Amino acid sequence: MTELTFRDAGPADIPALHRLIESAYRGEVSRAGWTTEADLLGGQRTDPEDLAEVLADPKQGLLTAWRGDALVGCILYADRGEQTGYFGMLSVSPTLQGGGVGRQLVEAVHTLLAERFGARRSRISVFPQRDTLVSWYQRLGYADTGETLPFPYGNPRFGLPLRDDLYFIVMERALD
Repeated sequence: MTELTFRDAGPADIPALHRLIESAYRGEVSRAGWTTEADLLGGQRTDPEDLAEVLADPKQGLLTAWRGDALVGCILYADRGEQTGYFGMLSVSPTLQGGGVGRQLVEAVHTLLAERFGARRSRISVFPQRDTLVSWYQRLGYADTGETLPFPYGNPRFGLPLRDDLYFIVMERALD
């Protein structure tokens, strides 16, 4: 199996990024993996305009994982100030989930957050209904901070809720 290479996404990557992210989170194709949100949300996970905004902001970006010429994963990263980094939108091609690509992306983004932004800790936000994912992050050293964030109901840019009890828990870990 070809090793992964990582690089920051650029504007030319947006169409491939959009396809990958949507396939990892939404619709029937997402059910081939274990990170689907298809039971929680319909509609889109993101859109090309949102991705372009991320790439244009010097305080955030998207790290991509490639196997040869194929985009197989990506992760959004951001500087939240006060030596705190953030990542989200971790996306791996559904048929490759469970093979270590996500773990390698998280490890790479930890290094990026520390080196580029001086982060000493990393934060994430996760739906508590996704207990398997919460457990996976716990195995990576993340702990629930006790903080919660509301889901942006009424904004279809973030998806169409299929339930009325959505919110995020905030998890954090120290960076080595």
